[in-house]
Amino acid sequence: MPVVKIGMSKLTKEKKKEVIEKVSETLSEITNVPKQAFVVLIDEYDTDNIGVGGVQLSERK
Repeated sequence: MPVVKIGMSKLTKEKKKEVIEKVSETLSEITNVPKQAFVVLIDEYDTDNIGVGGVQLSERK
C-alpha cells in the first residue's frame, strides 16, 4: 500500500478530492499499481505558517 503525503496551503473539500483523485490516477499509471492501493494524506497549513524565500506566503499574495 503506497502512501503519498502532501503538505500544502488549505484547500476546499472539492479541491482536495481532485488532488487525491489525480495523484492516485497518475501514480497508478506510472507504477502499474492499482489506484485503489494508494493512500493520499494531505497536511494543510495556514499561509501564515508557510515561508518562501524568507517571506510568509500570506504576504506574497
